[in-house]
Amino acid sequence: MKTENILSFSEPSVSYQTADSNIMQIIQAVREGINYNSFSAFVGRLPFSLPEWSGFLHVSERTLQRYQKEKKTFDPAQSERIMQIALLMKMGNQVFGHEKKFNAWLEADNISLGKIKPKTLLDSSFGISLLKDELIRIEHGVLA
Repeated sequence: MKTENILSFSEPSVSYQTADSNIMQIIQAVREGINYNSFSAFVGRLPFSLPEWSGFLHVSERTLQRYQKEKKTFDPAQSERIMQIALLMKMGNQVFGHEKKFNAWLEADNISLGKIKPKTLLDSSFGISLLKDELIRIEHGVLA
């Protein structure tokens, strides 16, 4: 499976719960690293700015610009974070039924998360896990 296919999340029929074989493909893609072109195509559809992405990936904006210019591949740790965010986006779009609704949720202060914007948690694996748990609660109607 190509990285581009793994990072594609706009298909509503795609479940955010992945099969074991798909997980192995994701692991392989992470190990090989995500190239900047795949990353660019993915992030072009998301509501996050370059400074936000540099925070999520723990690199400077200048480093992201250099990756773009030199067509570099992200290291496994950065690739894993990109994949985690891609899977979260798939899940959120499915739970909310529409990309715009999920994006609005990411941008709004959230009482159950301590009155912070969910997108501020995308810079850590624990934060992404917390957001997945929150989406599961929303999906099951447990909002508080």
